[in-house]
Amino acid sequence: MAQKTILLVEDNPDDEALTLRALRKSKILNNIVVARDGVEALDYLFCTGSYSDRDPHDLPQVVLLDLKLPKIDGLEVLRRVRAEDRTQMLPVVILTSSKEELDMANAYINGANSYVRKPVDFNQFVDAIGQLGLYWLVLNEVPPQ
Repeated sequence: MAQKTILLVEDNPDDEALTLRALRKSKILNNIVVARDGVEALDYLFCTGSYSDRDPHDLPQVVLLDLKLPKIDGLEVLRRVRAEDRTQMLPVVILTSSKEELDMANAYINGANSYVRKPVDFNQFVDAIGQLGLYWLVLNEVPPQ
C-alpha cells in the first residue's frame, strides 16, 4: 500500500518550517505536500493548474489547512472541498493561529473535521502535531473512495 500524503496548506514560511519540523520530530514520515495559498491547494486537490498530471484518485490522507491564506482563504478552500463529491469526505483539520470564535464556528459550519490552534511554544506545538498525526494518520478510519 502506498504511503499516504499530508497536504499542508500554509502561507507563512516560518509556520511551514515549524510544522514540517514538528512532523519529523513526531516521527510522522508521510509524504508532505505544501501548498502556499488557496489556489495552489485547490489545484493540488482537483488536479488542475500545475498539478493537472496528478492522479485525481490519489487524495491526501489529511489536509492541514490554515485559514488566513492569500488568493483564496481557507474557508473558501474548505467550502469547495466539501462541495465536490470526490473530496467531500476528505479529513480537513484547520490548523491556525486564529483565536476568533467566528473563525472556529465558520470552519465547523463549512465542514471542518477539527479545529486546532497553533500553540506558541515549540514543544507544545510538537506535542499537538504528534497527537494530530497519531489520530488522523493511524487511528482514524476513513470511508472507501
